[in-house]
Amino acid sequence: MARRLVVALLRPVAWTPSGIDPVDWRTALAEDVVDLLATLNEVETAVAVTAADRWLADAVVWPGTTVYEIPQPTLDAALTTCGRATGPGRPAKADRDGAGRGYDQVAVVAGDAPDMPGLTVGKLLRPLTTRPMAVAPAAGAGPGLLGVAARLPLPAWLPALDLDQAVPAAVRAAAPRPGDLAVTPAWHRLRGPADLARLVPALAGWDATRTLLADAGILR
Repeated sequence: MARRLVVALLRPVAWTPSGIDPVDWRTALAEDVVDLLATLNEVETAVAVTAADRWLADAVVWPGTTVYEIPQPTLDAALTTCGRATGPGRPAKADRDGAGRGYDQVAVVAGDAPDMPGLTVGKLLRPLTTRPMAVAPAAGAGPGLLGVAARLPLPAWLPALDLDQAVPAAVRAAAPRPGDLAVTPAWHRLRGPADLARLVPALAGWDATRTLLADAGILR
């Protein structure tokens, strides 16, 4: 069976709801995404942060979770750094046991999608049995991705990807064949006020974000 690594990219957020402390908001989003990944079966999980944001990783990770320190809080940096776990690996100094685990696949998901279902991550990984790469778009107006998954080593044709600006069509255009890229179901991220209406209160989990929104009178 393929060895799979799923990584939450915990980067600064561009928007915080009115009445909520930005640090509390960012921490809640990260906590819920990390908790979701911890429930997944047949994968190993990690987080990726810059050195300046190591405090956030330390606040939300489960014991034993690998923390990868990346040079910039970007999708490209997370894919490249975490993809090296096939060989020399670049986890943070305190987590060097993550090196050389020999992963066959890596997925990186946004850290601002607190109510993301585990099935969405599973569908992002599933196409890698027959294709080298898959992307999940971010639902809602505008461009952006929810996550990216790839076989390792990373495809040589992989273009530079911006989590907030990339679109599947541009990724597909870079591939040698259109069929090399799978586009999986979209899910929303919390990037602005309109995204709050897309949250699904009936879904279990995302307790930290749910509590903050309820306390601020935004979610009932």
